[in-house]
Amino acid sequence: METPVPATNVAHPATGEPTSPALSALARRWALLGALVNVLFAAVKIAAGAVGNSYALIADGVESGLDVAGSLVIWFGLKYSERQPDENHPFGHGKAEPMAALVVAAGVLTAAVVLAAQSVREIFFVAKSRPAPTAWTLAVLVVVILIKEALFRRVVHLGEELGSSAARADAWHHRSDALTSVAAFVGIVIAILGGPAWAGADAWAALVACAFIAFNGVRMLLPAVGEIMDVAPPPEIEQKVRAAAAAVPGVLTPEKCRVRKMGLEFYVDLHIAVDGAISVDAGHNIAHRVKDAIRAADARIADVLVHVEPA
Repeated sequence: METPVPATNVAHPATGEPTSPALSALARRWALLGALVNVLFAAVKIAAGAVGNSYALIADGVESGLDVAGSLVIWFGLKYSERQPDENHPFGHGKAEPMAALVVAAGVLTAAVVLAAQSVREIFFVAKSRPAPTAWTLAVLVVVILIKEALFRRVVHLGEELGSSAARADAWHHRSDALTSVAAFVGIVIAILGGPAWAGADAWAALVACAFIAFNGVRMLLPAVGEIMDVAPPPEIEQKVRAAAAAVPGVLTPEKCRVRKMGLEFYVDLHIAVDGAISVDAGHNIAHRVKDAIRAADARIADVLVHVEPA
């Protein structure tokens, strides 16, 4: 098997699609932007929650602070996964990408448990003695919700285009932050309008936000585990491989096909049936044409191993 040479061009020469390195670089830029936004929001929300008497806002700020670490892990995972194959890693370093998503998901689930425990403490021991949140904290949350939802929509689209579990995890970080901010908004409104009898609504909102955080943590975790375990990629990838191989003159039928996702790229192991009367050299040439056709069909396919069998 030939060692694949990662593409460095922005567009695939045959399909015109962005190459994996180009899309990965874009994902890393959005991860850094997300980290910067989270640093700002964490500071603003924690300060606003402390001054405005809102534990839900403080919990929301802590969650944003954890998102900073998550975005940086995503960035390093994407960067490391782009390293070229070497003697110890002949299939490249693509597994670093789902491993980064796994680390982020574990961090999110841990944060959900810690914040939930603190929320319960607030509900039963602190909330009754705490002054009601101030109304201006709602304005902070509205800004956060709008910006975070916009970031989610952009990054999740990029993650789907790239097929990156790490980028999708980063996107759901933004959605998680938006949902916790929505929960905090509702809790603060209830606490303000309900008076002292509803002083615990703010802490209850923080507890509800923890449920959202935990749900998104599981949503990040499952795809990352599946990719590390070499779960089969979407069926359309195999269909595209088979169609490209079948179109090559000399191929009677594509047979066994296995596709493995390695980070942002795919590696294909394909068996083809050819006329058993042709020479070894002719079969070898057909195999090379099949490999070239498959790689030209999809910019994400890094390498193809073709087994030639007599029909």
